[in-house]
Parts: sequence; structure tokens; C-alpha cells
Amino acid sequence: MRFWITTAATLAAAAPACAQEVTVKPLVEARTRYEHLDQAEFADTADAVTIRVRAGAEVTRGRWVALGEAQGNLAVVGDYHDGLHGPANRPTIGDPENVAIYRAQLQYRSAPLTVTAGRQRITLDDERFVGNAQFRNNAQTFDAVRTEIVPVKGVKLDLTYAWDVRTIWGTDGRGARQRGVGGHNVFANLGAATPLGTLTGFAYLVDQDEAEVQGFRLSNQSYGVRLVDSRAIAPQIKLRYQLSWARQSDYHHNPTRYQADYWLADATLDVRGWTLNTGYEVLGADGGQPLASFQTPLGSVFKFQGWADKLTVTPPNGVRDFYAGGGYGWKKLGRIDALSLQAVWHRYQSDRLNQHYGDEWNLLATAKLRKTQLSVRYARYEADRFVTDTSRFWLQMDWAY
Repeated sequence: MRFWITTAATLAAAAPACAQEVTVKPLVEARTRYEHLDQAEFADTADAVTIRVRAGAEVTRGRWVALGEAQGNLAVVGDYHDGLHGPANRPTIGDPENVAIYRAQLQYRSAPLTVTAGRQRITLDDERFVGNAQFRNNAQTFDAVRTEIVPVKGVKLDLTYAWDVRTIWGTDGRGARQRGVGGHNVFANLGAATPLGTLTGFAYLVDQDEAEVQGFRLSNQSYGVRLVDSRAIAPQIKLRYQLSWARQSDYHHNPTRYQADYWLADATLDVRGWTLNTGYEVLGADGGQPLASFQTPLGSVFKFQGWADKLTVTPPNGVRDFYAGGGYGWKKLGRIDALSLQAVWHRYQSDRLNQHYGDEWNLLATAKLRKTQLSVRYARYEADRFVTDTSRFWLQMDWAY
């Protein structure tokens, strides 16, 4: 916090002295969700009905923006283990009750430069390495200073120093599930437009400097490249693709010496409302020791490797995820502004020893009516040689002002 105040004061000293108009924008959003979880190793299922509310304001004066936002999460039905409280004889749904400051930041922005200091959301690339974990009610934010520079058109440098990661476990977080994990985290990202798409080089230094969090074994450094593009190949037909590679090794206090590679090849075809997608993602392993495989502790893990949440921590032998899916969307259907249906199938293998972990189906239907979005989601993981059969079901309503 001392570093944030010093940085904010330094930025404020550079502000223009002339009087400028002040605008205030209210920030209000709410979510209601029912989540059902059935895991084969538990005799009882878990059921959670939660209400999450965020409220705050954004004040703008010239190039300066101050933002404050609080959040609260209430469990109306709490027949689940939230990771911190509740009966441990039920499966875990990671939405503990919580009241906290969600964001508190000061930002300076101009055409070539944006600097943000304080507690903030940070999402980089596809959020595989650094993300907001927005699906969970408490989400993930960073106490950080972030600098974004666009020196010339088509080139962007994004550099962040984060000294604390505010986790999804909220103010009661403890033990391996801390409310905040300190450390000297550095996220560097340099992207440039090329004829083949946007090419990005990145370096992510993750410092989980808390002994209770896996004995420092989630601290790692990853260096890699990423290529992303979207282009029309015919009238009403668009191709989107992304290619990524990275190499990860231990960092700072991590006592385990290892190296592991990451690969991603993903392609999506949009054809007159239809979406067809396939991809192959590899989180490599070294020698098969626990936490000596490619880990992404600061990513939005729910977005990857299925919604059943069976692979949030990469197994010792790594993961190879082949997936394929499709969907259809309507822009207007009666009084509904947008409606979409989606299905994805995953096949999980180990990176070493050629083990078949299991298969998973993900199904999703969403409808948007003005400021409200309704969704129905289902995940079914069928185990072979890793963990147990799991089914999850969600009914969710999101509203934003």
C-alpha cells in the first residue's frame, strides 16, 4: 500500500493544474447463481445459491480516473463446502461469503500511455497465464502498478509489477487458500501487428511468496510467444486462430527444479451464425513429480480444460487436452436480444506415460435481455485414470447497470 500511495502521489504531481470538468459514473452489477455439484467420492452432493453484488463509482477529471468498488457475496443456500467453511463431507464450491474492496485504483491515461496503480483487474491475452477468474463470485484482483504504452500504431508494451494477488477465497482466506498472496510478480507483454496476425512475446514471473501455498512450489517463470488473428475468408465466413508456445521453470523460493513446455493450437470457423471450434492444448511435465509440471496459478482456469474443474492444478504427468465443439447464435429472437447454444467435448491425456485421464462434455445456453444475461450450464466429467466422475450444473443471472 505504501508503494501504491507513493506512485499515486508521483503521478498526481504531474497532473495539469488547469480546472477540468469532473464526471461521475456509477458502477453497479449483481449476480444470482444456483450451482449443483455431484462427485463420485462424496455420498452427499453440494448445492449453493449465492447472490453477489458489486457497487462503486468511477470519477474522471481530464486524463485522470479514480475508481472504487466494493463487493459482497451471500450464500442463501449453503449446503456446500466453500473451501474454508461448511461441511467437508460435501464437494467444494469456491464461493465463500465475503465483503471486501474489489477495486481501488487511480489511473492516468493518454493516447500513448496508460498507468494504473492500486487494486485492479488484470487480464492478459486469453487469461491463460494472468486473469481475473471472473466466473467465481469473488474473482481475482491484483495490488499492482501497470503501465501500457503504444509507441507507434500496431505496437503495444504492457508491463506490470504486482506485490499482492487478492484471491477468490475472500477476507476469511487462510492456509493454502490465502485471502492474498504476496510476492514480487512481474508481467511483461509486447505485441505487434504483423501480416499473419498479432504476434506477442511475453514473460510472466509469478512469485507465490507464502510458505503455506504449496510450500512456494507454485512460483514459476514462463517465457513464450503467441500469434492471434481473425480474417474473413468468404462472405459471412470468418476464420479465427491462435498459436502459443511457452517454457516454464521454477522461480524465486520454489525448491523444485524443473522445466516444462506449453503448446496451444486453436481454430474457430464462424459461418452464418454457426461456430465450429477445435484445439489442442498441452501443459507439459518434467519428471512426474508433484507441481513439476506446467502450472498457471494466476490464470482464469475455469476457461480452460473443461468446467468440471478437475484439472485446475496440472497433474504431475501433465495434460494433453484435445477439444472440439460448436454452437449457434441468434442476434434477435422475439424479445430476446441475443441467444446462443454451445457444446464442447474434451479428451484428456497425460503428457508423459500416455495415460487417458478421462473425457468431458460442456453444454451452455445463454440469453441476453437488455442489461440482463441468463445462462444454463452443464459439465460432465467421466473419469478413466484420473480422479472421479463429476457432474456440475449452473443456473445464473447477471445484471449490470
